[in-house]
Amino acid sequence: MLHLRAICPAERTDAVLEALRQHPGVTHVVVLRGAAVDPVGDVVEADLAREATDAVVASLCDLGVDRDGGVTLEQIDTALSDAADRAEEDAPGDGADAVVWEELLARTGEESRLNVTFLSFLTIACLLTAVAVVTDSPVTLVGAMVVGPEFGPLAAIAVGLVLRRWDLVRRAGLALAAGFPVAMVITAVGTWLGSRTGLFDPDLALAGHELDFVFEVGPFSLIVALLAGAAGMLSMTSAKSAALVGVFISVTTVPAAGYAAVAAVLGQWDICLQSIAQLAVNLVGVVMAAALVLALRNRRGQVRDLGRPLAGG
Repeated sequence: MLHLRAICPAERTDAVLEALRQHPGVTHVVVLRGAAVDPVGDVVEADLAREATDAVVASLCDLGVDRDGGVTLEQIDTALSDAADRAEEDAPGDGADAVVWEELLARTGEESRLNVTFLSFLTIACLLTAVAVVTDSPVTLVGAMVVGPEFGPLAAIAVGLVLRRWDLVRRAGLALAAGFPVAMVITAVGTWLGSRTGLFDPDLALAGHELDFVFEVGPFSLIVALLAGAAGMLSMTSAKSAALVGVFISVTTVPAAGYAAVAAVLGQWDICLQSIAQLAVNLVGVVMAAALVLALRNRRGQVRDLGRPLAGG
């Protein structure tokens, strides 16, 4: 279930309460008259079945609560209540299949930002890939896949395409377009320093070993990317975020980028180009699959206008 808190002008509180009462998936309704200070108004709280959230939020926004007050949503991990159980049973649909569009838009908008944290994680992931390549360590490569933050912007592009939120597409595209080159350049510098200081033998670093699959482009490259993109978007829209760990391990986006940087420094341009091609195939495949899954789950006729600017830009 989700917990909703709405701040609304006093003259609209009764209408908000009526909107909440009309939906069978709402319970534990609380009103705090005059409790809100900025903006001034009443505070209305309620617990919602996940599958009821979109309809309830749309009703409140039709009343202008988002313009003149505010609406916040929080995940409830545990609810011990017969009323909550009845609300989940009475709400149409299944909670695992419900898409909370406002939550999805907010999450992908946050994860698509180009900032120091994103660049740091991406750079660390590429550096881990470089270590995996020169030491022929599949375990280290798995670590690089898990650390990589690239699925956030990829999911944001998919959401932006489906909802026609071009501001989200631009923001996520900028994060990827700037993030990967920066991470690859830093990885190349690290590789060059390692080769110069004798940390590893450049002649043996790219000798045939277990990690060649990273740069070998083939039909399975696209298949893996499509499956990973589909699983990733399903996990995001159904709030089963634990499944994302498997997604990160499955895709070779970050490993391909790190491999390309290492190969470029060592003068193996054929491997470098193959790695870049692998990176491109995986990026496109993930976005295609994620957008398709989201399009199949999309119910735009039931979703209000989500066109407000994203937070932070």
